[in-house]
Amino acid sequence: MKITAGLGCIDDYKVLVKAGADEVFCGYVPYEWNKKYGTLFPLNRREVLYYNVQINTFEDMKILRRMVDVYKVPVSITFNYLYYLEEQYEMIAKIIKDLMNIGFYEFIIADIALILYLKENNIKCSIYLSGECAELNRLSIDFFNKLNISRYIFHRKNSIEDMKSCINNNEMKNLEYEAFILNERCHYTGAFCNSLHCDEMIHLCKMPYHLSKVSEYANNFEEVDRRLELYYKELDNKYNEEIYMENEDEMEDSYIFGKTGCALCSLKELEKAGITHLKVVGRGNSIENMERDVRNLKKAMDMLDDTEDSESYEKVVKDKLLHGKCNGECYYSTRRI
Repeated sequence: MKITAGLGCIDDYKVLVKAGADEVFCGYVPYEWNKKYGTLFPLNRREVLYYNVQINTFEDMKILRRMVDVYKVPVSITFNYLYYLEEQYEMIAKIIKDLMNIGFYEFIIADIALILYLKENNIKCSIYLSGECAELNRLSIDFFNKLNISRYIFHRKNSIEDMKSCINNNEMKNLEYEAFILNERCHYTGAFCNSLHCDEMIHLCKMPYHLSKVSEYANNFEEVDRRLELYYKELDNKYNEEIYMENEDEMEDSYIFGKTGCALCSLKELEKAGITHLKVVGRGNSIENMERDVRNLKKAMDMLDDTEDSESYEKVVKDKLLHGKCNGECYYSTRRI
């Protein structure tokens, strides 16, 4: 299995490569797109401009290509939005052709219509089906095989059994399969989520909520309001604490491995299921934390060969990487190690 990690700016590439990433993915949104469509029609579901989530100039992409030539770790480009306007396909095709002209040939795409558009216009690139497309079962895989997909990226809500069934029943061989392994575990399925991830508003997936029976819904506004009040109070406290710590030059290490999503305990099962690539979500994350994520994941992968079964592997991971603790943010396993 190989590690694929997300970057938010070209400076992150060298750091991730040296940490042990076998592949890198990034978003590219040129100025011309932002000028015409703004953040309401994002290319890759990252409408953020305030911090480094994607690359915004073609010159930076040229520099990144030169870095790939030196370090030999490939980069794939994301086009993760669920759908585009008809008038946008021509512009997207031009962006892709420009990237291909400088040496980028792998693209992560979620919109089936865009995949068909590229095929009909004879734009021959390598397509990784985005997890935002939500391939659910072997029947959906059979359909997508007609589109010359070279890699399937399973979405967050696939179980390992689902993935295994899709892989084993796929008549197309020598394909690649990617699964989420670290960060950004979400309670939504990307293909059915129409929220924005922008600077102006808090991400919907981070809003506090309250689960209850539908018949009791009308009685829960008070509880939701209470949670919202607590949430914003915690934000204010955190902000004030950070300002204080910066002034005192005593910034503490807040890194927690797998804090927002972790599948380390399922690594053995993912390998047996036929997963070839492990996704470390990282666009917009601290590069220092991403570096540690990749290094720690590399250590966990080394432990696979030293253990015979899942039980012994989980114990080793618990003792050596998680120090006996589990944050409970498991992607696939119902067990807690």
